[in-house]
Amino acid sequence: MIGDELTIGLVAHHVFCPRRAWLEAHGERTDTAQMAVGVADHAAVDDPATSRGARLRAVDVHSSDLRISGRCDSIEIDDETGELTVVEHKSAPLRRRSEVTEPQAVQLALQARCLRDAGRRVAGASVWFSTTRTKVDVELTPELETRAIRAVEKTRRDLAAATPPPPLDDDARCRSCSHVSVCLPDEHRRRSPARRIGVADPLGRVLHLTTPGSRAGLRRGQIEVSARDMERTTIPLGQVAGLVVHGNADVSSALLREILARGFPIVWCSWSGRVIGWASPADGPNGEARGPQHQLTEDRRLIVARAIVSGKIRNARHLMRRHSLDGRDALRDLAARAEAARSRGELFGLEGLAAAQYFGELPGAVKPPWASFSRRTTRPAVDEFNAALNVAYGLLLADVLRATVACGLDPTGGVLHSAGRNKPALALDLMEELRPLLADSAVLWAVNNGELREAHFRRDLDAVRVTPTGRKALIATYERRVGSEFTHPEFGYSVTWRRAMEIQARMFLAFVLGERDGYTPIVAR
Repeated sequence: MIGDELTIGLVAHHVFCPRRAWLEAHGERTDTAQMAVGVADHAAVDDPATSRGARLRAVDVHSSDLRISGRCDSIEIDDETGELTVVEHKSAPLRRRSEVTEPQAVQLALQARCLRDAGRRVAGASVWFSTTRTKVDVELTPELETRAIRAVEKTRRDLAAATPPPPLDDDARCRSCSHVSVCLPDEHRRRSPARRIGVADPLGRVLHLTTPGSRAGLRRGQIEVSARDMERTTIPLGQVAGLVVHGNADVSSALLREILARGFPIVWCSWSGRVIGWASPADGPNGEARGPQHQLTEDRRLIVARAIVSGKIRNARHLMRRHSLDGRDALRDLAARAEAARSRGELFGLEGLAAAQYFGELPGAVKPPWASFSRRTTRPAVDEFNAALNVAYGLLLADVLRATVACGLDPTGGVLHSAGRNKPALALDLMEELRPLLADSAVLWAVNNGELREAHFRRDLDAVRVTPTGRKALIATYERRVGSEFTHPEFGYSVTWRRAMEIQARMFLAFVLGERDGYTPIVAR
């Protein structure tokens, strides 16, 4: 349950959409254009020091009776009577109409009630629309106050629920809502959205530190990367949505703190691509979902595990078909058997059979003789192709880790893999269906097109590793792959692969919360 006291702004958001308020109360944050405009337009009234004479700015108010609190943008004081007029500042960058909405009217009514509970006389209220520079009065009637009080009661009741209210059904409000990218109303309604799901940070990129001995720090709002015998490089901090540190690279505490403060995780990998650990922000969404995530029954775990394994096998078959490899019929049969498996042990057996068939044929897709391999080996890699696969799988795991953390899920609470030794079991689960489509295909592309060459590898006794130069080349290929767009097979809109990872994580979150009765993997057509 959320805290017993409510903010007035959250009540107003509940009037707009109960689901949006629930998501916000559970820590979901977005960074959209309309929100940025609203924050910028509020800058002048968010500082109490800007109060002048009979006009007060950023005034905190509270009602012990209703157990609500909030902040008035502006309060005007009549010089003669001492009566107050509450003014709410709104930008309305999308509607561009000076019309007071029900959430705005409720917000003003609750602010006025707080002032009256404090013994102040309130004469009126209004909304100042900065976009049109128009002031519209709002009549504070008893009927409006009654609606506002009922809104407080309903908000408190809905926010106490363990699961969010259902999404609005084909509602125009969803098209301009700042939380549409985390709410996913059409996806949960199981229909093909007419719109494309927006990304909260469209310019956001993952910064990879790959050069041994390099150091990244923070300087005047820029990320500065330096290394011996290299020219210093700067990257705008606002364009970075995550950090992956490879091998012996260093990051300043100031940069670590700033990236975490912005809500983005940090992942550390070994030189071979193995994920060593991760750091996630302390302030994340959906904390209450982690209990149900770890308490899933064996039957419900099996529902998701079946979908993941069958999806992985079907995607492996798709890659084999694209390269005209034999053995595809065997994978089709194994995928069908996985969908009907009666235990996770049976699934592991089917997955092993499929992997043996798949990697037994995959060498036929490799063109350069120097990159030939006969079987899949993990660590240490005994050949160049397996060494490249290890790095690519580490990159994919880092991305899926970021997606699970963004949703507030616990990366260790999986349904297929074990969470032993604090292993990121859920991230390992959700990356399974994507291995052939992203990691394997990226390695094949890099090798067959000469982006990865034999000189990009070194052999230390029986272990083969990718050199720093080769790692940079492979990361560049992988980044192009996950940044490319495809048509989501279930929802029908165009989306990048990196964004699709978060959508899949949110679909799993919806399953955990009981909003969906299953999990649908991404399967290439």
